Amino acid sequence: MKRTNLRRASRRSLGQRHSFRAVALASLTALMLAGCASGPPDAQPGTTRPSSSFAVPGLEKPAEVLVDRWGVPHLYAGTLYDAFVAQGFIAARDRLWQMDLWRKRGLGEMAKDFGPAWVENDRAARAVLYRGDMYREWLAYGSDAKRVAEAFTAGVNAYVAQVRAKPSLLPPEFALLGYQPATWSPEDVVRIRHHGLTLNFTSEIDRARAFCAGGPGIKADWLRRELDPPINPRVPQGLDPCTIPTAELRAAYMRATEAPQFSKTNTRLAAPVASLPNPQQPSQGDPTAGYGSNNWVISPKLTSTGRPILANDPHRAHGAPSLRYMAHLSAPGMDVIGAGEPFLPGISIGHNGTIAFGLTRFYMDQEDLYVYQLNPRNPNEYRYQGRWEPMVRVTERIAVKGESAPREVINTFTRHGPVLLSEPGKRRAFALRAAWLEPGMAPYFGSMDYMRARNWDQFRAAMNRWGAPGENQVYADSSGNVGWIPGGLTPIRPNWDGLMPVPGDGRYEWSGFRNGDELPSEFNPARGYVVTANENNIPPDHPAAKKGVGYEWSDAARARRLKELFASKVAAGSRFSLEDSQRMQNDIVATPAQRVLKLLSGLRSDDAQTAAALRMLQGWDGTMDRDSAAAALYEVWSSKPLRAAVLKAGAGDAGAALAAPGDNTRMVLLLENPFGWVTNEQRDALLLKTLPAAMQELSAKLGPDPATWKWGALHRAEFRHPLGGVVDASLRGKLDVGDWPMSGSSFTPMAATYRASDYKLTSGASFRMVLDVGNWDASRVINAPGQSGNPESPNYRDLAPLWLEGKYVPLVYSRATVEKETLERIQLTPAR
Repeated sequence: MKRTNLRRASRRSLGQRHSFRAVALASLTALMLAGCASGPPDAQPGTTRPSSSFAVPGLEKPAEVLVDRWGVPHLYAGTLYDAFVAQGFIAARDRLWQMDLWRKRGLGEMAKDFGPAWVENDRAARAVLYRGDMYREWLAYGSDAKRVAEAFTAGVNAYVAQVRAKPSLLPPEFALLGYQPATWSPEDVVRIRHHGLTLNFTSEIDRARAFCAGGPGIKADWLRRELDPPINPRVPQGLDPCTIPTAELRAAYMRATEAPQFSKTNTRLAAPVASLPNPQQPSQGDPTAGYGSNNWVISPKLTSTGRPILANDPHRAHGAPSLRYMAHLSAPGMDVIGAGEPFLPGISIGHNGTIAFGLTRFYMDQEDLYVYQLNPRNPNEYRYQGRWEPMVRVTERIAVKGESAPREVINTFTRHGPVLLSEPGKRRAFALRAAWLEPGMAPYFGSMDYMRARNWDQFRAAMNRWGAPGENQVYADSSGNVGWIPGGLTPIRPNWDGLMPVPGDGRYEWSGFRNGDELPSEFNPARGYVVTANENNIPPDHPAAKKGVGYEWSDAARARRLKELFASKVAAGSRFSLEDSQRMQNDIVATPAQRVLKLLSGLRSDDAQTAAALRMLQGWDGTMDRDSAAAALYEVWSSKPLRAAVLKAGAGDAGAALAAPGDNTRMVLLLENPFGWVTNEQRDALLLKTLPAAMQELSAKLGPDPATWKWGALHRAEFRHPLGGVVDASLRGKLDVGDWPMSGSSFTPMAATYRASDYKLTSGASFRMVLDVGNWDASRVINAPGQSGNPESPNYRDLAPLWLEGKYVPLVYSRATVEKETLERIQLTPAR
């Protein structure tokens, strides 16, 4: 009897797999034939899509979801935790493939569905999972963190069950790759750590490489990265910087932390697609290089509304679907709206009807590279405090698609963290020590605490518990208060600066972590506003300035420009409107360009090409407009021939390679103050002789007539889908979003960082928000490229054209206003 039942179950399972494949392939075919909407949905306010209803296990009471015309779900739940069940369900409905991929990458389960090419990536991903005590982990976030994660993952799993029962609901990526989504555990939400903008490790590698070269290398390191406050890095005693295998360590670190990079060599499609020319997706290089964000808060005494204004535009790598996911969670004891990430419960950027909050990165140093001497008789032991200490070996069983048995691989750990690279033949190994592997450090999960605060004291207490990544939070409340507070777990390094690798023999140990109260903060500052843009914003006279919190910050150009705009408006006695904040978020003036333009003033040349370049630049104001020929010339010139020449002049031929691509601030400083480097005359000659190369590149790319050149002809906004590099051109057009001329640059408040090889946009504002604090329905937002992760949805790409033009949509909040903008109603009912 048992055997018969098993055969029947096997037949049912086989039939379900065939059904999944047939329906999913039909979904993919429909996508290819129908294409995707290129603009906002045609439906108007007041016209609704058909209502739907789902039975959701985990719900205690019925819940209702109103989806507005921009794809934002407004979830109304009968209990606090039902709101998180509903959030998980609706987030999965909108972003299932993106969420499943995030989980799969983070847990090291890519090979299970994508094949043997992913085994090493899976091993590396598992090395940086949180492996500590889960009881301490949950307690670190607050009293109900586990309950929230359980509710959220119950909602995700309820939707996964729906699509398994009805494969027509599956997004087309599952058909392309031939697999089904996995179910979640609450621990998945917090054990995955690689997505939190990890920083500093690779810079330590590059600095060691530079110092290995000696004099030219030390000069090269000065040109490679600005350090603030100024400090002269020292080689830690016992470290030979020449023993650091730069390329191998960088590759190992990226394997553990970067997003999946699909290519034809590691990805085999399950669904047939036309065999059209299919170039590989170009690499974006180090994805953290252009990251940044802006935020500010303005007190009522300076605003035209008489209420605080809070603005935030976090910058991250661009792609389709969007990193950010907007939602509104309304339940007894909570009514919060804004943006987070689809795979996390709660809201990290937004407001709760009483307080508003917005974040940027605060670049504290939370990573170190440890270098070990291995025992020649036992490569599994390393020297620590005069003895051989064994590494902890963990056997990982990795399921591999197409293989009958899991592969067994080994991860090793020292007392400091996971070993990323071991070289037994050279008797050395290298491990990562990261604050973000400590309890309570799941990136952004701490927002569960502060998003429910009701005043500054509660918000400050929540930020004192914040772990990773380091953040600047601006704050405003409906009583008219404004503030700023940074947060993050800051290691105490008692005898080194954290700028280079250190021996792992016990001489360089963290002595705990700094108390959050040691960092500066402001509440209702006299100036009436606070602006942050990833610069070093620790006041020089504050005690924290001398505590080695961090030295490697984002370029200060954005912060400088924003502070100029604020100061000039205050000096003029003008009040700030919501529209002012929107304009500042989309400001495209590059202050570094303005500084270099001053050096060109008065220069002349007898060379016709150089003279033509001077005419273009000397009449330009540094505005990086997409229609500007001068902007195109400046960006090509400053990022390539000028930068290369400055690096060579400052560090010599050998040092230039170590400094590349070089720090923009250092380049400008060296040009402005050439004494001890070159004379003013030599500097001017360098400026002139590098212009023709930029003119020639533009002529080759945009034609011989400079009057037709436009920055936007090179600088293009394109949101690439992770599978864009492995499908044919026809399907790529359905998955990718846009190819539009784009204003801005890396150094304008409207950050628009590009890939040097082809000037295509790689990162910038993932989301923009301007809040009218207290009059919440007047607030404005924009997501990019859209709310949905399903290429078949009209909300997949509808917001991208608005984002490109610096436009916004309402962030509707009150129930009455939400009802007016509702296009779809979804009923969620409890189920077993």
